[in-house]
Amino acid sequence: MLKKLQERIFPFIIALSALSVSASAAFYSVTGLSKLFAGASTEVLIMAGSLEVSKLVIASLLYQYWDTINKALRTYLSIACFILVLITSAGIYGFLSAAYQETAALAGSVDSQIALIETKRDNVKEQLAVYTEEKNSINTAVASLRDGLSNNVIQYTDTLGNVVTTTSGATRRALERQLDQAIERQTVINSRVDDLNQQLFEYETKIVEVQTNSEVGSELGPLKYLAGLTGLSMDKIINYLLLTIIFVFDPLAISLVIAANFAFVELRPSVKEEIKVIEKIIEVEKPLEVYGEKSSQKKKRRRGINPQT
Repeated sequence: MLKKLQERIFPFIIALSALSVSASAAFYSVTGLSKLFAGASTEVLIMAGSLEVSKLVIASLLYQYWDTINKALRTYLSIACFILVLITSAGIYGFLSAAYQETAALAGSVDSQIALIETKRDNVKEQLAVYTEEKNSINTAVASLRDGLSNNVIQYTDTLGNVVTTTSGATRRALERQLDQAIERQTVINSRVDDLNQQLFEYETKIVEVQTNSEVGSELGPLKYLAGLTGLSMDKIINYLLLTIIFVFDPLAISLVIAANFAFVELRPSVKEEIKVIEKIIEVEKPLEVYGEKSSQKKKRRRGINPQT
């Protein structure tokens, strides 16, 4: 029971699969061709749609009547079907490549935004490096001036022969003045370094936000990964992928249409039984016709009539 049910349902499953794949291929192909000839998109839609339907009809016709159809017509229909497969594949390629170009254009816009932010960030890094170097120099100078103030000691021997230790007021004032200037500059530099660090953090945050908020990053993420893994550009990878799709898509639709024809004829028990009954009727009727013909000829001879008349 289950086997019979399977034999009855499975042809419809094949036909449904053939219909879905063929309809998808036709939609992508017709849409792609209309984009290639945007100046007459409506006319191209009508033309391409009729060609898609005729292609499926041709495939079914060739399968069912291959042995009985005229050889010249059979050759022409085979060539036409093959050319229509190529046209459909070209339409699918055009549709998918146009979709990729839109995504790639958005990706290019995002990359441009990121490149601009990175340029500003790099400028800030260069300024930060200069100020950081000056900051280190000032810190060294401040430390030296403080050491100079600490070591501002003068020793001399008085008239009595005693060693006297004292400080130089002029030297101390000069060191203190230089130290104040250095500390003032150090304060300015520290403030500037803090501002640059804040700008650098903001630019890094903007880069992350642009990469995160863009849907293009998630769409092209696998392609970028493959590009980095294989060393090929994303354009080459997408071209190989599209060629793989079109070489499978429409030929699969044609194959499923032929498989559906085969399934309805060979797999459905009712159809096979009807064919067997028709064949038996034909086999029975042929001897009867021959016998009837011979009997009528004998009757004519008995009556003296020419059997050929």
